[in-house]
Amino acid sequence: MIRVLIVDDHAAARRSLRILLRTADDIDVIGEADSGPRAVAAAAELRPDVVLMDVQMPGGDGIEATRQLTAAGYEIPVVLVTSFDRDENIFNGLAAGASGFILKHAETDELEMAIRAAHRGDALLAPAAARKVAAEMRRLSLQMTSSAGQTAALTPREREVVLLVMKGMSNAQIGRELHVSVETVKTYVARVLSKTEMRSRTQLAIWAHQNGMNG
Repeated sequence: MIRVLIVDDHAAARRSLRILLRTADDIDVIGEADSGPRAVAAAAELRPDVVLMDVQMPGGDGIEATRQLTAAGYEIPVVLVTSFDRDENIFNGLAAGASGFILKHAETDELEMAIRAAHRGDALLAPAAARKVAAEMRRLSLQMTSSAGQTAALTPREREVVLLVMKGMSNAQIGRELHVSVETVKTYVARVLSKTEMRSRTQLAIWAHQNGMNG
């Protein structure tokens, strides 16, 4: 049995997911949480095989909770569930360590496939999300040819900042990690974006991964 933790701030949504998953013989819902912080606590206590995590929650969003679970080393696959397929949610969620990304209106079989894929260690993206990720990777692959040498142009401190951006850290978190002010971090990030000719932190993270900057 694949033991699943459902996280959503709406009780009706959690109930709907439970009902949808009852038809699967190999999936068992073992718990629920209604916010990011409670999801992290429940995952630590119950150690589910997979977490179905809502993205938008007023009590603590799912992307930050995913980032915390990843940082804590629990190695619990997270499938993000959302009503929106915005680029920011997709890339930030994947950068935080999510194993999959599906929309709330997904069919039951797609939901089950996402859970099984995450449990196997694979990833499953909603078609709209997959298209956006593929398009971004293609664009950056083309740009990589002319920008790969730019990694050597980064200073040691700038490379540190890039590695922390790749972990999905915010400017405040990077500042605490490096013992510098948030304004200093902003300056470093702006400088790195300029040097690498990237438009966003997400693009920078993908570019850095493609250029072998994995710590």
